[in-house]
Order: sequence, then C-alpha cells, then structure tokens
Amino acid sequence: MAKVEEIFGTMVFNDFTMKQRLPKETFKAFKRSVSEGKPVARDIANVVANAMKDWAVEKGATHFTHWFQPMTGITAEKHDSFISPLDNGRVIMEFSGKELIKGEPDAS
Repeated sequence: MAKVEEIFGTMVFNDFTMKQRLPKETFKAFKRSVSEGKPVARDIANVVANAMKDWAVEKGATHFTHWFQPMTGITAEKHDSFISPLDNGRVIMEFSGKELIKGEPDAS
C-alpha cells in the first residue's frame, strides 16, 4: 500500500504541476494575477485551462466541478464535463479559460 506522503496532492493541479506544464511566461502571468488579486486575462486562462484539462484527462477525469461558497454560508457545486458531443456521434475533450474566469456572482 502507498504511503500517504507518496500520494498526498498527486491529484491537485497545484503550483508545482502548473510550473511543469505551463509556459514560463504564462505561469508568471497567472501567479501575478493571483498575487495582485486581479482577474486572469482570457488568453492566459485559455492556456491554463488547456494544460489543466490535459493533466486531468491523463489522470482519468471526465468531469470537473465548480465549488463555491456563497455569502449565505451554504456551499454549492456545479458539475460540468470535459466531454462535448459532436454532430457525427463522436466527442471532443475540451476546456477553455471561460470556465476558469470568474462569472456571475451566483455562479451561473
């Protein structure tokens, strides 16, 4: 059986993983936005989203969740899929920066 310290955080798209998978300038721009509390630019979010989707699919993921905590004190979740159906009966795996950028305050 694996030790906790060997598996802890292996399913988290954290700074270490981002630094490995993102272009250096994209990683810096993303971290700068976070540290300054500014919105992430759409072009940066698209690169991060693509790297995140590829990483997650490699780990076996097919869906993702937006987990948010409204000011009411009650948590909520919104589940979406990386899988989008095509007209020909096949699917495409996609995830864009739009899903990462802050949307409406009610999480819609």
